Amino acid sequence: MKKQTYESAVLINAALDDEQIDQILSKIKDNITNNGGEVLEIDNWGRKRLAYTVKKNKIGYYAIFRFIAQPNIVAKLERLYTLDENILRFLTISLTKEALEQIEINKAKVIAETEEVIVPEVTPEILEGEGDEE
Repeated sequence: MKKQTYESAVLINAALDDEQIDQILSKIKDNITNNGGEVLEIDNWGRKRLAYTVKKNKIGYYAIFRFIAQPNIVAKLERLYTLDENILRFLTISLTKEALEQIEINKAKVIAETEEVIVPEVTPEILEGEGDEE
């Protein structure tokens, strides 16, 4: 079987401690790697307000996993999601070449925008004025 690139979005109960959320994320990552997959990126969006209640929760913790694996891993991964009561929702999709290219373009835009932030120059006059306070 040929390996494919996947993206798996997971919504975790935000009422959990950060430590518990990290354990769930590491369990997902371990499940991917133990089944022959390679995790490319984990994008933690953090706690977000939900548009509607999901299993009586108004806030959820979002995490997105991008990984390369055999197609049979998806069923195993989604079984893990279903059995974990702290995972509220999940969605796993196969990424096309076009989708991967768009992800890279979006990353490049974000990097370019952060580099455009103007930082004022430090001049000798500014440095001399810093030690005057007593």
